[in-house]
Amino acid sequence: MARIAGVNIPTQKRVEIGLRYIHGIGPAKAREIVDKLGLQEDRRVGDLTDAEVIQIREMIDRDFLVEGDLRRDVAMNIKRLMDLGCYRGLRHRRGLPVRGQRTHTNARTRKGPAKAIAGKKKVTK
Repeated sequence: MARIAGVNIPTQKRVEIGLRYIHGIGPAKAREIVDKLGLQEDRRVGDLTDAEVIQIREMIDRDFLVEGDLRRDVAMNIKRLMDLGCYRGLRHRRGLPVRGQRTHTNARTRKGPAKAIAGKKKVTK
């Protein structure tokens, strides 16, 4: 099992698909890596030599922001918005949708389970 950027890549998958297991590498970047290194499209991760794995690892470290560094960068950007007190920061702070979605209905993923309204009890005569 190849270990790249702190992630175990499944050996039975094609290289292009296996690289997507790394946070920060999607279809386009995986294709770019395979093309730049000149690997065959049908090559499996388990068939890679140690030298090829090292080449992939060095290229990712040199050219891309992945895993922990990327997560830290995103978290710092969100924290900066919250500290500024801008609209997007306030939405993050309150746990509401940030990108203009409606909240009257839906938005349950961000808001959590529906809360019952505490109010007057119905009086029967």
